[in-house]
Amino acid sequence: MEPVDAERARQLSLFRPLGYQRNSCGYCKSDDGSVSYYTSSVVVRPEHYEELIHRGWRRSGKLYYKQNLQRSCCPHYTMRLEADAFQPRRDQRKAINRWNKFILGPEYIRKVARLCPRSREEKRHRKCNFDLQSAVHEAEYSNIKRPIDPVTKRPLEPAHKFEVNIEGDSVSQAKFDLFVKYQTTVHKEDVSRWKTKDFEGFLCSGIKRSPNPITKSNASEKKLGSWHQCYRLDGKLIAVAVLDLVPSGVSSVYIFYDPDYEQWEFGKLSAMREIAFAQENNYAYYYMGFYIHSCVKMRYKGNFRPQFILDPESYDWDPLDGELSKKLDTQPYVSMSRERAPQDARPFPDIDPDVDETELSLFDINMPGVLTLEEVKALNLDHWHLLYHGSFVQMDDLVGWDRMPMDSPQSVKGIVAELAAVLGPKLVKDSAVVLFD
Repeated sequence: MEPVDAERARQLSLFRPLGYQRNSCGYCKSDDGSVSYYTSSVVVRPEHYEELIHRGWRRSGKLYYKQNLQRSCCPHYTMRLEADAFQPRRDQRKAINRWNKFILGPEYIRKVARLCPRSREEKRHRKCNFDLQSAVHEAEYSNIKRPIDPVTKRPLEPAHKFEVNIEGDSVSQAKFDLFVKYQTTVHKEDVSRWKTKDFEGFLCSGIKRSPNPITKSNASEKKLGSWHQCYRLDGKLIAVAVLDLVPSGVSSVYIFYDPDYEQWEFGKLSAMREIAFAQENNYAYYYMGFYIHSCVKMRYKGNFRPQFILDPESYDWDPLDGELSKKLDTQPYVSMSRERAPQDARPFPDIDPDVDETELSLFDINMPGVLTLEEVKALNLDHWHLLYHGSFVQMDDLVGWDRMPMDSPQSVKGIVAELAAVLGPKLVKDSAVVLFD
Protein backbone atom coordinates (compact mmCIF):
# COMPACT_ATOMS: atom_id res chain seq x y z
CA MET A 1 0.00 0.00 0.00
CA GLU A 2 1.05 3.56 -0.66
CA PRO A 3 1.44 6.07 2.21
CA VAL A 4 -1.90 7.52 3.26
CA ASP A 5 -2.45 11.10 2.17
CA ALA A 6 -5.16 13.35 3.62
CA GLU A 7 -7.70 12.58 0.89
CA ARG A 8 -7.18 8.83 1.16
CA ALA A 9 -7.46 9.05 4.95
CA ARG A 10 -10.92 10.60 4.61
CA GLN A 11 -12.03 7.62 2.51
CA LEU A 12 -11.08 5.02 5.12
CA SER A 13 -13.30 3.52 7.80
CA LEU A 14 -11.64 2.93 11.16
CA PHE A 15 -12.20 -0.29 13.13
CA ARG A 16 -11.12 -1.22 16.65
CA PRO A 17 -11.27 -5.03 17.17
CA LEU A 18 -13.08 -6.15 20.33
CA GLY A 19 -13.05 -9.86 19.60
CA TYR A 20 -15.31 -12.88 19.81
CA GLN A 21 -17.61 -12.76 22.85
CA ARG A 22 -20.46 -14.75 24.36
CA ASN A 23 -23.36 -12.82 25.91
CA SER A 24 -26.85 -13.26 27.27
CA CYS A 25 -29.67 -13.46 24.74
CA GLY A 26 -32.28 -10.72 24.78
CA TYR A 27 -34.83 -12.97 23.08
CA CYS A 28 -34.90 -16.34 24.85
CA LYS A 29 -33.16 -14.86 27.96
CA SER A 30 -30.42 -17.48 27.94
CA ASP A 31 -27.53 -16.28 30.11
CA ASP A 32 -24.81 -17.02 27.55
CA GLY A 33 -26.64 -18.21 24.47
CA SER A 34 -25.54 -15.63 21.92
CA VAL A 35 -22.02 -15.34 20.54
CA SER A 36 -20.74 -12.69 18.14
CA TYR A 37 -17.63 -10.97 16.89
CA TYR A 38 -17.52 -7.28 17.89
CA THR A 39 -15.72 -4.20 16.69
CA SER A 40 -16.20 -0.52 17.43
CA SER A 41 -15.67 2.42 15.15
CA VAL A 42 -15.70 6.18 15.22
CA VAL A 43 -15.80 6.51 11.44
CA VAL A 44 -17.65 4.21 9.03
CA ARG A 45 -18.51 5.33 5.53
CA PRO A 46 -21.98 4.44 4.16
CA GLU A 47 -20.64 2.27 1.34
CA HIS A 48 -18.55 0.35 3.86
CA TYR A 49 -21.51 -0.21 6.17
CA GLU A 50 -23.41 -1.55 3.17
CA GLU A 51 -20.60 -4.08 2.70
CA LEU A 52 -20.90 -5.00 6.37
CA ILE A 53 -24.67 -5.50 6.05
CA HIS A 54 -24.05 -7.80 3.10
CA ARG A 55 -21.72 -9.83 5.30
CA GLY A 56 -24.23 -10.22 8.14
CA TRP A 57 -23.22 -7.29 10.36
CA ARG A 58 -25.43 -4.91 12.35
CA ARG A 59 -24.63 -1.87 14.43
CA SER A 60 -25.78 -0.43 17.77
CA GLY A 61 -24.39 3.07 18.03
CA LYS A 62 -20.64 2.77 17.49
CA LEU A 63 -20.66 -0.96 18.27
CA TYR A 64 -20.69 -3.30 15.26
CA TYR A 65 -21.30 -7.02 15.59
CA LYS A 66 -21.55 -10.16 13.49
CA GLN A 67 -23.24 -13.11 15.14
CA ASN A 68 -22.10 -16.70 14.87
CA LEU A 69 -25.49 -18.03 13.81
CA GLN A 70 -24.41 -21.65 13.95
CA ARG A 71 -23.46 -21.47 17.65
CA SER A 72 -26.12 -19.07 19.01
CA CYS A 73 -29.43 -19.97 20.65
CA CYS A 74 -31.48 -17.54 18.53
CA PRO A 75 -29.78 -17.08 15.13
CA HIS A 76 -30.04 -13.53 13.74
CA TYR A 77 -30.55 -13.57 9.96
CA THR A 78 -30.00 -10.42 7.88
CA MET A 79 -33.04 -9.67 5.75
CA ARG A 80 -33.92 -7.27 2.96
CA LEU A 81 -36.97 -6.39 0.92
CA GLU A 82 -37.04 -5.30 -2.73
CA ALA A 83 -38.66 -1.88 -2.33
CA ASP A 84 -40.33 -1.61 -5.74
CA ALA A 85 -41.74 -5.14 -5.49
CA PHE A 86 -43.45 -4.53 -2.14
CA GLN A 87 -47.14 -5.40 -2.04
CA PRO A 88 -48.82 -4.30 1.22
CA ARG A 89 -51.16 -6.75 2.89
CA ARG A 90 -54.70 -5.85 3.88
CA ASP A 91 -53.80 -5.22 7.53
CA GLN A 92 -50.93 -2.95 6.48
CA ARG A 93 -53.17 -0.92 4.16
CA LYS A 94 -55.75 -0.73 6.93
CA ALA A 95 -53.16 0.69 9.36
CA ILE A 96 -52.32 3.57 7.01
CA ASN A 97 -55.97 4.32 6.26
CA ARG A 98 -56.90 4.33 9.98
CA TRP A 99 -54.08 6.77 10.74
CA ASN A 100 -55.03 9.08 7.87
CA LYS A 101 -58.67 9.16 8.99
CA PHE A 102 -57.57 9.99 12.54
CA ILE A 103 -55.40 12.87 11.31
CA LEU A 104 -57.93 14.34 8.92
CA GLY A 105 -61.02 13.81 11.09
CA PRO A 106 -64.57 12.94 9.96
CA GLU A 107 -65.72 16.56 9.64
CA TYR A 108 -62.82 17.54 7.37
CA ILE A 109 -63.25 14.40 5.24
CA ARG A 110 -66.98 15.05 4.85
CA LYS A 111 -66.58 18.73 3.92
CA VAL A 112 -63.72 18.13 1.46
CA ALA A 113 -65.73 15.39 -0.25
CA ARG A 114 -68.50 17.94 -0.77
CA LEU A 115 -66.30 20.91 -1.73
CA CYS A 116 -63.76 19.00 -3.85
CA PRO A 117 -65.59 15.92 -5.08
CA ARG A 118 -63.66 13.17 -6.87
CA SER A 119 -64.72 12.07 -10.32
CA ARG A 120 -66.32 8.67 -10.80
CA GLU A 121 -63.11 7.40 -12.43
CA GLU A 122 -61.01 8.63 -9.49
CA LYS A 123 -63.30 6.90 -7.00
CA ARG A 124 -63.20 3.65 -8.96
CA HIS A 125 -59.41 3.76 -9.27
CA ARG A 126 -58.95 4.55 -5.57
CA LYS A 127 -61.22 1.68 -4.57
CA CYS A 128 -59.39 -0.86 -6.73
CA ASN A 129 -55.81 0.36 -6.30
CA PHE A 130 -53.62 1.14 -3.33
CA ASP A 131 -50.74 3.52 -4.01
CA LEU A 132 -48.27 3.27 -1.15
CA GLN A 133 -46.50 6.56 -1.80
CA SER A 134 -49.77 8.51 -2.04
CA ALA A 135 -51.19 6.79 1.05
CA VAL A 136 -48.27 7.52 3.39
CA HIS A 137 -48.26 11.21 2.43
CA GLU A 138 -52.02 11.72 2.19
CA ALA A 139 -52.52 13.20 5.67
CA GLU A 140 -49.33 15.27 5.81
CA TYR A 141 -50.22 18.90 6.34
CA SER A 142 -48.23 20.12 3.34
CA ASN A 143 -50.19 17.81 1.03
CA ILE A 144 -53.80 18.22 2.17
CA LYS A 145 -56.39 20.30 0.38
CA ARG A 146 -57.57 23.38 2.26
CA PRO A 147 -60.58 24.70 0.36
CA ILE A 148 -62.44 27.74 1.68
CA ASP A 149 -65.24 26.77 4.02
CA PRO A 150 -68.37 28.60 2.71
CA VAL A 151 -69.65 29.09 6.25
CA THR A 152 -66.53 30.36 8.04
CA LYS A 153 -64.89 31.84 4.90
CA ARG A 154 -61.62 30.36 6.11
CA PRO A 155 -59.44 27.53 4.77
CA LEU A 156 -60.71 24.17 5.94
CA GLU A 157 -58.40 22.57 8.53
CA PRO A 158 -57.94 18.88 9.39
CA ALA A 159 -58.46 17.56 12.91
CA HIS A 160 -54.68 17.41 13.42
CA LYS A 161 -51.58 18.89 11.84
CA PHE A 162 -49.30 15.98 10.92
CA GLU A 163 -45.75 16.67 9.70
CA VAL A 164 -42.79 14.42 8.88
CA ASN A 165 -39.23 15.53 8.17
CA ILE A 166 -35.83 13.90 7.95
CA GLU A 167 -32.89 15.44 9.77
CA GLY A 168 -29.42 14.55 10.98
CA ASP A 169 -29.12 12.03 13.82
CA SER A 170 -28.56 14.74 16.41
CA VAL A 171 -29.67 14.70 20.04
CA SER A 172 -32.33 17.07 21.36
CA GLN A 173 -34.26 17.33 24.62
CA ALA A 174 -37.52 16.48 22.85
CA LYS A 175 -36.04 13.32 21.32
CA PHE A 176 -34.47 12.26 24.61
CA ASP A 177 -37.66 12.80 26.61
CA LEU A 178 -39.70 10.84 24.06
CA PHE A 179 -37.13 8.03 24.04
CA VAL A 180 -37.15 7.70 27.84
CA LYS A 181 -40.96 7.65 27.88
CA TYR A 182 -40.95 4.90 25.26
CA GLN A 183 -38.28 2.78 26.97
CA THR A 184 -39.83 3.03 30.43
CA THR A 185 -43.39 2.42 29.27
CA VAL A 186 -43.01 -0.09 26.45
CA HIS A 187 -39.83 -1.90 27.54
CA LYS A 188 -40.39 -1.42 31.30
CA GLU A 189 -36.87 -0.06 31.86
CA ASP A 190 -35.95 1.98 34.91
CA VAL A 191 -35.78 5.70 34.22
CA SER A 192 -32.25 5.79 35.64
CA ARG A 193 -31.06 3.44 32.88
CA TRP A 194 -30.72 6.26 30.35
CA LYS A 195 -28.82 9.53 30.41
CA THR A 196 -28.47 11.92 27.49
CA LYS A 197 -24.98 10.62 26.69
CA ASP A 198 -26.31 7.04 26.60
CA PHE A 199 -29.07 8.01 24.19
CA GLU A 200 -26.57 9.89 22.04
CA GLY A 201 -24.22 6.90 21.96
CA PHE A 202 -27.06 4.53 21.07
CA LEU A 203 -29.04 6.42 18.43
CA CYS A 204 -27.11 9.60 17.58
CA SER A 205 -23.68 8.18 16.74
CA GLY A 206 -24.20 6.62 13.36
CA ILE A 207 -22.35 6.28 10.11
CA LYS A 208 -20.82 9.24 8.26
CA ARG A 209 -23.56 11.42 6.79
CA SER A 210 -23.75 13.15 3.42
CA PRO A 211 -24.84 15.66 2.40
CA ASN A 212 -24.54 17.51 5.68
CA PRO A 213 -28.07 18.72 6.60
CA ILE A 214 -26.64 21.92 8.08
CA THR A 215 -25.00 23.08 4.87
CA LYS A 216 -26.71 23.84 1.59
CA SER A 217 -26.66 21.00 -0.91
CA ASN A 218 -28.21 19.88 -4.13
CA ALA A 219 -31.77 18.85 -3.27
CA SER A 220 -31.49 15.91 -5.65
CA GLU A 221 -28.32 14.59 -3.99
CA LYS A 222 -28.89 11.14 -2.57
CA LYS A 223 -28.78 11.09 1.22
CA LEU A 224 -26.31 8.67 2.81
CA GLY A 225 -25.39 7.99 6.41
CA SER A 226 -27.44 8.07 9.63
CA TRP A 227 -30.60 10.17 9.89
CA HIS A 228 -33.69 10.69 12.02
CA GLN A 229 -37.14 10.70 10.44
CA CYS A 230 -39.25 12.74 12.86
CA TYR A 231 -43.05 12.60 13.18
CA ARG A 232 -44.84 15.60 14.71
CA LEU A 233 -48.50 15.89 15.60
CA ASP A 234 -49.86 19.38 16.27
CA GLY A 235 -46.27 20.53 16.71
CA LYS A 236 -45.35 17.82 19.24
CA LEU A 237 -42.72 15.16 18.50
CA ILE A 238 -44.48 11.77 18.72
CA ALA A 239 -42.10 9.37 16.94
CA VAL A 240 -38.55 9.10 15.63
CA ALA A 241 -37.37 6.49 13.14
CA VAL A 242 -33.58 6.05 13.12
CA LEU A 243 -32.38 5.23 9.60
CA ASP A 244 -29.06 4.29 8.04
CA LEU A 245 -29.01 5.19 4.34
CA VAL A 246 -26.48 3.23 2.27
CA PRO A 247 -26.01 3.36 -1.51
CA SER A 248 -28.34 0.43 -2.20
CA GLY A 249 -30.94 0.86 0.49
CA VAL A 250 -32.67 2.12 3.60
CA SER A 251 -31.70 0.30 6.79
CA SER A 252 -34.11 0.57 9.73
CA VAL A 253 -32.16 0.95 12.98
CA TYR A 254 -34.81 1.74 15.59
CA ILE A 255 -38.23 3.34 16.05
CA PHE A 256 -39.40 4.95 19.28
CA TYR A 257 -42.74 6.67 19.70
CA ASP A 258 -45.10 8.13 22.27
CA PRO A 259 -46.85 5.17 23.93
CA ASP A 260 -50.04 7.25 24.03
CA TYR A 261 -50.32 6.50 20.29
CA GLU A 262 -49.50 2.79 20.47
CA GLN A 263 -52.93 1.82 19.13
CA TRP A 264 -51.97 3.26 15.73
CA GLU A 265 -49.38 0.53 15.04
CA PHE A 266 -46.32 2.69 14.48
CA GLY A 267 -44.26 -0.39 13.62
CA LYS A 268 -46.35 -0.90 10.49
CA LEU A 269 -46.70 2.81 9.74
CA SER A 270 -42.98 3.51 9.97
CA ALA A 271 -42.01 0.44 7.93
CA MET A 272 -44.34 1.40 5.07
CA ARG A 273 -43.20 5.01 5.16
CA GLU A 274 -39.58 3.85 4.98
CA ILE A 275 -40.37 1.53 2.05
CA ALA A 276 -42.04 4.46 0.30
CA PHE A 277 -38.98 6.61 1.08
CA ALA A 278 -36.80 3.96 -0.58
CA GLN A 279 -39.05 3.90 -3.66
CA GLU A 280 -39.13 7.69 -3.97
CA ASN A 281 -35.38 8.14 -3.59
CA ASN A 282 -34.13 5.27 -5.76
CA TYR A 283 -32.90 2.97 -3.00
CA ALA A 284 -33.34 -0.57 -4.28
CA TYR A 285 -33.79 -2.28 -0.90
CA TYR A 286 -35.31 -1.89 2.52
CA TYR A 287 -33.34 -3.58 5.31
CA MET A 288 -35.45 -4.39 8.37
CA GLY A 289 -32.48 -5.57 10.41
CA PHE A 290 -32.30 -9.07 11.82
CA TYR A 291 -34.95 -11.73 11.46
CA ILE A 292 -35.20 -14.24 14.31
CA HIS A 293 -37.49 -17.05 13.26
CA SER A 294 -37.74 -18.52 16.76
CA CYS A 295 -38.97 -15.20 18.21
CA VAL A 296 -42.72 -14.76 17.75
CA LYS A 297 -42.43 -10.96 18.11
CA MET A 298 -40.05 -10.93 15.11
CA ARG A 299 -42.32 -12.88 12.78
CA TYR A 300 -44.13 -9.68 11.72
CA LYS A 301 -41.09 -8.73 9.62
CA GLY A 302 -41.83 -11.65 7.33
CA ASN A 303 -45.21 -10.09 6.55
CA PHE A 304 -43.51 -7.35 4.53
CA ARG A 305 -42.96 -9.14 1.24
CA PRO A 306 -41.02 -10.14 -0.76
CA GLN A 307 -38.35 -10.68 1.92
CA PHE A 308 -34.98 -12.28 1.27
CA ILE A 309 -32.58 -13.77 3.82
CA LEU A 310 -28.80 -13.50 3.62
CA ASP A 311 -27.15 -16.92 3.50
CA PRO A 312 -24.65 -16.88 6.41
CA GLU A 313 -22.07 -18.87 4.42
CA SER A 314 -22.32 -17.90 0.75
CA TYR A 315 -23.80 -14.39 1.28
CA ASP A 316 -26.40 -15.08 -1.40
CA TRP A 317 -29.98 -13.90 -0.86
CA ASP A 318 -32.70 -16.56 -0.61
CA PRO A 319 -36.48 -15.91 -0.49
CA LEU A 320 -37.86 -16.29 3.04
CA ASP A 321 -41.12 -17.77 1.84
CA GLY A 322 -41.07 -21.41 0.83
CA GLU A 323 -38.24 -23.86 1.43
CA LEU A 324 -36.16 -21.64 3.72
CA SER A 325 -39.08 -20.85 6.03
CA LYS A 326 -39.99 -24.55 6.28
CA LYS A 327 -36.45 -25.48 7.25
CA LEU A 328 -36.36 -22.76 9.91
CA ASP A 329 -39.48 -24.35 11.42
CA THR A 330 -37.46 -27.48 12.20
CA GLN A 331 -33.88 -26.27 12.78
CA PRO A 332 -32.44 -23.01 14.13
CA TYR A 333 -29.47 -22.73 11.77
CA VAL A 334 -30.04 -22.88 8.02
CA SER A 335 -27.68 -22.15 5.15
CA MET A 336 -29.36 -22.89 1.84
CA SER A 337 -25.96 -23.01 0.10
CA ARG A 338 -24.92 -25.73 2.54
CA GLU A 339 -28.22 -27.55 2.06
CA ARG A 340 -27.57 -27.66 -1.68
CA ALA A 341 -23.95 -28.81 -1.30
CA PRO A 342 -22.71 -32.34 -0.57
CA GLN A 343 -23.06 -33.25 3.12
CA ASP A 344 -19.32 -33.39 3.70
CA ALA A 345 -18.50 -30.22 1.75
CA ARG A 346 -17.40 -28.18 4.79
CA PRO A 347 -18.28 -29.86 8.09
CA PHE A 348 -18.39 -27.80 11.24
CA PRO A 349 -15.80 -28.94 13.78
CA ASP A 350 -16.97 -30.46 17.03
CA ILE A 351 -15.89 -28.30 19.94
CA ASP A 352 -15.64 -29.83 23.39
CA PRO A 353 -18.58 -28.34 25.36
CA ASP A 354 -16.25 -27.86 28.33
CA VAL A 355 -13.93 -25.65 26.27
CA ASP A 356 -14.56 -21.89 26.24
CA GLU A 357 -14.66 -21.17 22.50
CA THR A 358 -14.04 -17.47 23.16
CA GLU A 359 -10.52 -18.47 24.23
CA LEU A 360 -9.89 -20.19 20.89
CA SER A 361 -8.67 -18.63 17.67
CA LEU A 362 -11.51 -17.63 15.39
CA PHE A 363 -9.87 -19.84 12.77
CA ASP A 364 -10.44 -22.92 14.95
CA ILE A 365 -14.18 -22.27 15.34
CA ASN A 366 -15.07 -22.20 11.65
CA MET A 367 -17.61 -19.41 12.12
CA PRO A 368 -19.93 -19.27 9.07
CA GLY A 369 -19.02 -16.66 6.48
CA VAL A 370 -15.58 -15.93 7.95
CA LEU A 371 -12.37 -16.17 5.92
CA THR A 372 -10.09 -19.11 6.63
CA LEU A 373 -6.55 -18.66 7.89
CA GLU A 374 -5.17 -19.34 4.40
CA GLU A 375 -7.54 -16.79 2.85
CA VAL A 376 -6.43 -14.14 5.37
CA LYS A 377 -2.77 -14.89 4.69
CA ALA A 378 -3.45 -14.19 1.00
CA LEU A 379 -4.60 -10.63 1.90
CA ASN A 380 -1.04 -9.64 2.88
CA LEU A 381 -1.87 -7.93 6.15
CA ASP A 382 1.70 -6.58 6.40
CA HIS A 383 0.54 -3.49 4.54
CA TRP A 384 -2.85 -3.01 6.21
CA HIS A 385 -3.06 0.50 7.62
CA LEU A 386 -2.81 1.06 11.38
CA LEU A 387 -3.78 4.37 12.98
CA TYR A 388 -1.13 5.00 15.61
CA HIS A 389 -1.13 8.23 17.67
CA GLY A 390 -2.83 10.17 14.88
CA SER A 391 -0.64 8.87 12.05
CA PHE A 392 -1.05 5.97 9.65
CA VAL A 393 1.61 3.29 9.60
CA GLN A 394 1.65 -0.25 8.21
CA MET A 395 1.38 -3.42 10.26
CA ASP A 396 4.89 -4.53 9.40
CA ASP A 397 6.15 -1.31 11.02
CA LEU A 398 5.26 -2.88 14.38
CA VAL A 399 8.23 -4.33 16.24
CA GLY A 400 8.23 -8.12 15.94
CA TRP A 401 5.27 -8.23 13.53
CA ASP A 402 6.91 -10.78 11.23
CA ARG A 403 7.48 -13.19 14.16
CA MET A 404 3.96 -12.99 15.61
CA PRO A 405 1.67 -16.04 15.16
CA MET A 406 -1.43 -15.29 13.07
CA ASP A 407 -3.52 -18.08 14.60
CA SER A 408 -3.07 -16.95 18.22
CA PRO A 409 -5.88 -14.76 19.62
CA GLN A 410 -3.41 -13.39 22.18
CA SER A 411 -0.97 -11.92 19.63
CA VAL A 412 -1.42 -8.57 17.91
CA LYS A 413 -1.17 -10.28 14.53
CA GLY A 414 -3.81 -12.81 15.59
CA ILE A 415 -6.16 -10.03 16.71
CA VAL A 416 -5.68 -8.18 13.41
CA ALA A 417 -6.07 -11.39 11.38
CA GLU A 418 -9.40 -12.21 13.07
CA LEU A 419 -10.68 -8.72 12.29
CA ALA A 420 -9.68 -9.18 8.65
CA ALA A 421 -11.44 -12.55 8.55
CA VAL A 422 -14.79 -11.09 9.63
CA LEU A 423 -14.53 -7.83 7.64
CA GLY A 424 -13.60 -9.50 4.35
CA PRO A 425 -11.21 -8.48 1.54
CA LYS A 426 -12.98 -5.31 0.38
CA LEU A 427 -13.04 -3.67 3.80
CA VAL A 428 -9.48 -4.66 4.57
CA LYS A 429 -8.53 -2.67 1.49
CA ASP A 430 -10.68 0.33 2.40
CA SER A 431 -10.12 0.59 6.15
CA ALA A 432 -7.57 1.07 8.89
CA VAL A 433 -7.21 -0.55 12.29
CA VAL A 434 -7.12 1.20 15.65
CA LEU A 435 -5.28 -0.84 18.29
CA PHE A 436 -3.77 1.73 20.60
CA ASP A 437 -5.32 4.84 22.16
